Amino acid sequence: MILLEFHNRIVAETLTSRYEAFTESGKAPGVDITIADFDGVLFHLVSGEDKNKITVSVGLKFYHELQQYGVDELMARVYGNRLVEAESGFDCSVLVDLETLGDDAAAVINEVARLRRNCFAAVFEYFFKKYEAKDTDGESAMIHYRDQETMYVSAHKDRVTVVFSTLFSDADDVVIGKVFLQEFKEGRRGNQQAPQVIFSHKDPPAELQDSSALTGDNVGYVTFVLFPRHIQSKVADSTIDLIHTFRDYLHYHIKCSKAYLHQRMRARTASLLKILNRARPESETKERKTATGKTFRRS
Repeated sequence: MILLEFHNRIVAETLTSRYEAFTESGKAPGVDITIADFDGVLFHLVSGEDKNKITVSVGLKFYHELQQYGVDELMARVYGNRLVEAESGFDCSVLVDLETLGDDAAAVINEVARLRRNCFAAVFEYFFKKYEAKDTDGESAMIHYRDQETMYVSAHKDRVTVVFSTLFSDADDVVIGKVFLQEFKEGRRGNQQAPQVIFSHKDPPAELQDSSALTGDNVGYVTFVLFPRHIQSKVADSTIDLIHTFRDYLHYHIKCSKAYLHQRMRARTASLLKILNRARPESETKERKTATGKTFRRS
């Protein structure tokens, strides 16, 4: 299975190419591009009069929901004095000055390309800290990270629970999704350190019973139960990296599975057609002769 990248590759490659041009000639070419990412996230890279200074902005439909969980403070902590006033139409902007990157260029560019990931991280860090402080007062977060799809996070005495709701475009996706998620259960048998994964179809899990969670044949809920070993500071960043991309990871592999099945079916159909063509009788329009030498054609 393929893990999706945690940064935006186009942002990283664009900044890297500009920095390489700057190191060669002392001046980078201008840039003004808009990039779409998962979950309706948009990036905008633009350089002003000084081409060596590039503003990278990110826009999330759910950014205002993250603000109550400290996303603004997290951005300030991660990006420091590179954080500038947000560009109009976007939620957060970072100024990349190519002249000041120095030896840390690769690390800075990678961190800027992780803007989307760092925005998501705010809600996870908030509840990880509540768990560590044993401040389990029943507070929970419901983030509407996509149209009609939500992410639910809550801290309990012995765990942190994360629930993703997702919509399946057709019945086949539900079947493939169930098979795919079954592998997570099988994987946990071989690795007891993995988090518990629970899939529910049509109806929301117990954590969402009294909420406005959707129900229906095309609705699925995936619950992750994170234990202390997944939340401790040494692995918390890796946990956030992996879990915030789960919804996209799931649907990416569903589409890959369907594409593979279609490819196999087309190959099988082509093979059967070859067999049928070989089994077709030869044309019987050839002249034939009787024992007396007379010729005839079978009608």
